[in-house]
Formats: sequence, C-alpha cells, structure tokens
Amino acid sequence: MNRISWLAVPDEATAPEGVQKLWAKAQANLGFIPNVFRAQALNPDTFLAWWNDFNTLVNREGHLSNADRELLAVVVSGLNRCVYCAVSHGAALREYTGDPTLADTVAVNWRHATLTAQQTALCAYAEKLTLTPAHMTETDLHDLRAAGLSDPTILEATQVIGMFNMTNRVSSALSFTPNAEYHGKGRPQP
Repeated sequence: MNRISWLAVPDEATAPEGVQKLWAKAQANLGFIPNVFRAQALNPDTFLAWWNDFNTLVNREGHLSNADRELLAVVVSGLNRCVYCAVSHGAALREYTGDPTLADTVAVNWRHATLTAQQTALCAYAEKLTLTPAHMTETDLHDLRAAGLSDPTILEATQVIGMFNMTNRVSSALSFTPNAEYHGKGRPQP
C-alpha cells in the first residue's frame, strides 16, 4: 500500500467543495494533486487557511525572487530533513533556476553550492533561524543588509523561513510522502 500520510486521507468524494476546487486547480496547473494537499484536507478549514498563508508567502511576486524563496525552502527543508518539502521544493528550485543539480547540493549542504553573496547570506540566515532560533540577535541582519537586502526583503525572507519550518514539522511528523512527479521535474530526460 502506498500511503501518503500516517493519518487518514480524504478522497475526492468526501473532501469539502473548497478543497475540491483547490485540488482541481492544482490538477489543471501541475497535472497532479500534491500529496500535501490531500494529506492536510483531513481538516479542511485549517488546510485552506494554511494554503492561503503559504500561497501569499511563496507563490506571489514579492521582494525575493521565486528562485530565492525556493532556495530558502530547500535549505530549511534539508536542515530539518523534511523529505516532502526537500523533494517538492527542490523540483521548483530546479525549474526556476534551470540548474538540475543545485537543489540536491543545497538540500545536503548549501555551502557546497555555487551561490551569489546575497544567496549565501540568505542561506546562512535561514540556517541559524532554523537550527538555533533562540540565538537570533539584531546583528544577524548585518550580513543580509551588507548583501543588499532591504528591510522589507528581510521580513519576507524571515516569514518564508518560518513558514517552511512550520510546514516541515507537520509534513515530517505525519510522514507526508512526495508525489513521484516531483523527482523528475527540472531534470534532463533521457
């Protein structure tokens, strides 16, 4: 049996209308319904609230580029060892950058990736906020500002990092399994 969560997962017949609409939109846009959508639909109101926040932070034009938001997602997910998010956002990072190896390197050790000074500062900040949030100080913003990031960009980065830390914990705690489709996205096909 191929389970996508350790909890029960609603099917299309039992999911509420709002969830079914989001699933249909994902199917139309991606060609599949992300397992994280299926697994969280058990509590439809909190799932839709999470999606609204996630979508606002990750899938819109903002101060960070889409590639930088996905870079943060992969760094955080790799540090948290969240399989679902490292795989799914690794696919998005590959697609945004056109680089088939960057996401794999970043997920294991971002220091081994070829990054800009700004990306390096973002990764270091994400690492500290993820691993030792109680040790954050105002001086942690120095390297971000020195790399050219504005205060609104720093706030957005912090919110994206926080969102992925929360989502990683939910996904890992309940063993959300990434869709098979993610593994091949953004990779050269034979």
